[in-house]
Amino acid sequence: MADDPQLSFIVPAHNEQRLIAACLQAIHASARELRADYEIIVVDDASTDATAGIAGEHGASVVQVQHRQIAASRNSGGHAANGDWLFFIDADTLINPDYLAAALRALRGGASGGGAGVKLIGPTRLHERIGQWLMIHVFRLVGVTPGCSLFCTRAAFKAIGGFDERYYAGEDVAMGRALARHGRLVIVHEVVMTSARKLRTHSLGYQLRLLGRFLWRGRRMLHSRDELEMWYGDRRDEP
Repeated sequence: MADDPQLSFIVPAHNEQRLIAACLQAIHASARELRADYEIIVVDDASTDATAGIAGEHGASVVQVQHRQIAASRNSGGHAANGDWLFFIDADTLINPDYLAAALRALRGGASGGGAGVKLIGPTRLHERIGQWLMIHVFRLVGVTPGCSLFCTRAAFKAIGGFDERYYAGEDVAMGRALARHGRLVIVHEVVMTSARKLRTHSLGYQLRLLGRFLWRGRRMLHSRDELEMWYGDRRDEP
């Protein structure tokens, strides 16, 4: 790994004191196993808990912002990063060395960026297992990049203008499409693990109504946080 550019792991976070330590530990373990030159930047977006302190205790640089918008937070981290290869990892996500090695192979091979399949942490219910299968297989087939583990080169990030800040959700999918237009997009076969709290703390009925509103209104719904309580409401943690 000595010839690879520096890696920057960018972790956007709002009130993530319960989960961010495990996320940062997984990043450190993966990068160290591959002997990578790396940094971790936590973008603390208007947290009112101990997120920033925990991030500092775990070796991350902390960037304080007041966006309350995920695309803008990701961009703040990207602009603050020193590395030439950028990894955007959500604070409730656990990466692993196999995923990181696959992503690095893709970047060495000339990819502009990419993503990975996602599995949920803990036991899953039937509809969660179906959703997980879709995320792993269908997303890879059509080139969707889940934001919990999206990577790109700094050059590509700058060329496409980073994440589209018109989006309060779905900015990861828009970013993947922009990366694919800029160059080659790779969805690696290795997976990362992420929290199922959005599914576990919102009823199936709520999730179906949310899907119905999206199918009716389309991307316009993603341009305001007003209907996106699942992302911008008070933090709900699993028991």
